[in-house]
Amino acid sequence: MLNGNLKLAVQKKGRLTEKSLLLLRNCGLDIEDYSERLIITTRNFELDLLFLRDDDIPEYVQDGVADIGIVGEDVVKEKRANVDLIRKLGFGRCRLSLAIPENKNINTLGELNGQRIATSFPNLLRDYLEQNKINAKVVEISGSVEIAPSLGVADLICDLVSTGNTLKLNKLKKSFDVFSAEAVLIGTGSLSSDPEKQATLQDLLVRIDSALNARSSKYLMMNAPKTSLPVIENILPSLKSPTVVPLADETMVAVHAVIPSDKFWAIHKKLIEAGASGILLLPIDNMIL
Repeated sequence: MLNGNLKLAVQKKGRLTEKSLLLLRNCGLDIEDYSERLIITTRNFELDLLFLRDDDIPEYVQDGVADIGIVGEDVVKEKRANVDLIRKLGFGRCRLSLAIPENKNINTLGELNGQRIATSFPNLLRDYLEQNKINAKVVEISGSVEIAPSLGVADLICDLVSTGNTLKLNKLKKSFDVFSAEAVLIGTGSLSSDPEKQATLQDLLVRIDSALNARSSKYLMMNAPKTSLPVIENILPSLKSPTVVPLADETMVAVHAVIPSDKFWAIHKKLIEAGASGILLLPIDNMIL
């Protein structure tokens, strides 16, 4: 589609698809139901979405078919793609890990010597083995890596692990971590020659940063005695000084603050002990710092 729009490649179907589209929708982009279509244009932004296999995204971006892409960092490193990491996106976190049968134990890296390791990530695994001076055989498998030990194809595996449930189902247990990954936004320097697309990308990055900041923060509201305000201000891990609003009861104030999402339950008892009441914790859609 030679319409001059910025072209963003996303995973057509897989673990990153829904969260990638959710992020874009949180950026205010109007994305229609793409169903089985391979490319769609957002209704309110100069952006085309290309729906591709995740393994193909780094190469499409590298070759300029797509200007930018959302893909797992593990795929980028495995494919040895010549692309730039623009943003880490904070979702799709997982680890590429070694896993062994439940009835075996490997306590040191040296015990990997001479072992057969099945994986769909041969490049990342070889890098890890070389860095640790391990002489093991890499058995490349395109799918269903977990069954390799039970079939006698390999002694252990190297695969992506998030919850570990798949390992348990195949009577495997995690051993050493090889690589940590999450979803990333990638691109190349080619946009520098296209001012219009570069401007569109910068606008999109502002929206993405706003959505990411909002996702990791909450809006906290409470009432408190005026006399408790210094104590409460010291408790709050807010980004800036909280907003204090007078109430009809002249001895009370309303305190509003933006705090990191993961800090609330660590401080809520201290706030109550300081006299806070009517505590509300609200989600934030977007936040520009």
